[in-house]
Amino acid sequence: MVEFSNDDLKKMHHLYRINLINSCSGYKSANLIGTKSNDGISNVAVFSSITHLGSNPALLGFFLRPTTVMRNTYHNIKATGNYTINHIYDDILNDAHHTSAKYDGHISEFDVTNLSEDFKDGFSSPFVKGSPVQMAMEYVEEYPIAANNTILVIGKIKKLYIDDTLLEKDGFVNLSKGKVATINGLDGYAIPELKQRLDYQRPKPQFVNSND
Repeated sequence: MVEFSNDDLKKMHHLYRINLINSCSGYKSANLIGTKSNDGISNVAVFSSITHLGSNPALLGFFLRPTTVMRNTYHNIKATGNYTINHIYDDILNDAHHTSAKYDGHISEFDVTNLSEDFKDGFSSPFVKGSPVQMAMEYVEEYPIAANNTILVIGKIKKLYIDDTLLEKDGFVNLSKGKVATINGLDGYAIPELKQRLDYQRPKPQFVNSND
């Protein structure tokens, strides 16, 4: 195996290090976060850091890079208190990735891609039309990460919309049926295939202390 020490990482060309560290952690979620400014400009941007925090209440978190420059997504969330999370799927990979380009706040990524905004039930932030899983989110709180000046933003699921062909009888969302993407590193997209689901695991009887 190839071995890298912390000193090796520090000496690397920055682009090589970015690719290495962003991809070594494994496959990540591939989502588009939709927001709308107080001026009525829709924004949509790709994120690979969204993670489950709890089911009751239903909380999701995502990380933002340092806000030393304008972050339209963060600015809009703080201004309006809401946003949407939309799963990226096979048919929109190129357009979804293009939303990582740094456009000024007065330009909507919906206008420079083939992505279409969709509004539901009076929610002010745009959903991405066609996405098989869509979530209306309410901002809850945030935590600054002192080690690298990033921010963990936490939101609550207010409404959840799922393509009915993905939803199984026990509540499991079979993302492979919707050709939902995952991200490897910064720019590698894959469409996973579900291999199997395994039962809830309990300790093997011979290793359980009968006195417990």
